[in-house]
Amino acid sequence: MIRRYKQNKIKEYQRWAVYVHENQGYLGRSVIACKRPEADDLANATQEELLEFLQIIRELKNALQKTFQTDWFNYSFLGNEWRHLHCHLIPRYQTERIFEGIVFKDELWGHNYKTDNRDSSLSLRMTHLGLFRNSKIIYF
Repeated sequence: MIRRYKQNKIKEYQRWAVYVHENQGYLGRSVIACKRPEADDLANATQEELLEFLQIIRELKNALQKTFQTDWFNYSFLGNEWRHLHCHLIPRYQTERIFEGIVFKDELWGHNYKTDNRDSSLSLRMTHLGLFRNSKIIYF
């Protein structure tokens, strides 16, 4: 499953890697994946992994708030399709946002997010990724 995200890597840490999620229906949606091969559950994470994870989500949250003026965040550790320790960080927006000429509207604001609301084009993902990597977006 990590191969699915490899081309979307934003930043690598000692114990985790951060990726732009392929579906940008929620603008800025990201995946934070543990690099330890046998890591499978948050409850089994090491102290070092947990501390670094907290650092990452603070940096990522701050960057997304500055860049897209996010209103809230959902964090999800499901492991249904990929039995490996990873977190989906889903930015939520009370009002619509426009990025690269595309309108992003959180139709379910105030309720659970829906993962299949929009599948972003490859060009939008790559633009998003390029902006992150080139620091044109206030990122971490």
